Amino acid sequence: MADTKVEKPKGPIGKLKDAMDDKEEQLAILSTFVRLGILIWSGGILTLNYVTIPGWEQDKIDPTFIASVFTGVTATFGVQAGGKKKSSNSDAPNISKADMEKLIEKATQSAPTQTIKLEVPAVKISS
Repeated sequence: MADTKVEKPKGPIGKLKDAMDDKEEQLAILSTFVRLGILIWSGGILTLNYVTIPGWEQDKIDPTFIASVFTGVTATFGVQAGGKKKSSNSDAPNISKADMEKLIEKATQSAPTQTIKLEVPAVKISS
């Protein structure tokens, strides 16, 4: 009679461990799970700040910090906040030279001006 060992079915963690022998790969997956946890936590707190649940008293909090954590974590996944696209080589908005000259001209016409005259006595240096 041959000894045959029956392998126990592996759970998802055991399968994951077998699939990844590399420590760097394990750390990358762990960091992804940590980021997902923080994303779910901050998203949940932000949601609870704006949703009222009947029969539960809601404390108003300042969501600024939680929102910054949420956007920071989403940025690590490559998601960026919506808005106008900027040029790829610069953070400056796309304004043409002609538009800039028009803006400067309007600003100088409407801004109050003041003229200052400085009179400096002549300086004589003798040796």
